[in-house]
Amino acid sequence: MKKKILLGIGILFIVLIAYIVYALFIATPVSPPATVSFNEDGLEITIDYSQPSKKGRLIFGEESEQALQPYGKYWRLGANAATEITFNKDVNFGGKAVSAGTYRMYAIPGPEAFKVILNSETGVFFGAVEPDYELDVVAVNAPVEKSASIVEIFTIGFMPNDGGTTIHFSWDDVMFTVPVSVQ
Repeated sequence: MKKKILLGIGILFIVLIAYIVYALFIATPVSPPATVSFNEDGLEITIDYSQPSKKGRLIFGEESEQALQPYGKYWRLGANAATEITFNKDVNFGGKAVSAGTYRMYAIPGPEAFKVILNSETGVFFGAVEPDYELDVVAVNAPVEKSASIVEIFTIGFMPNDGGTTIHFSWDDVMFTVPVSVQ
């Protein structure tokens, strides 16, 4: 009898592990992964993130309003894994010096501006875990602009300019930007 119970528990455990592996790695994610790249005049920037959807929800706002992403709280700039940005050269990120390399990128939303932060902690599988704030490299304030139309899916893009690019972040009725140029 004891062997049958142990066998049953073992089978249940294997099925549970198989389901977790399927849900995390095989099933189509609700927030699909995305990669955007900029490559111009020798400057290469790559951002790996996930794209959550609005789905009729309040995205940014007060915690009391049950906003998906409350003001003043850590946001991984996407969903699922932590968002990572890679620079092939030393750059000015929002006017602040950053060495070439890969960084975890996150934000602290606010009604008037988002604080966009680069952190040296990388390779974080589950981005909902807050970073080690002692490893923050640089933080810049990005003023909020209200967009004319609702952006259903969180999107990061590049707008080339002289000497670099501007990174655009758009979701719901909010847009903010961070300029990047070669040092």
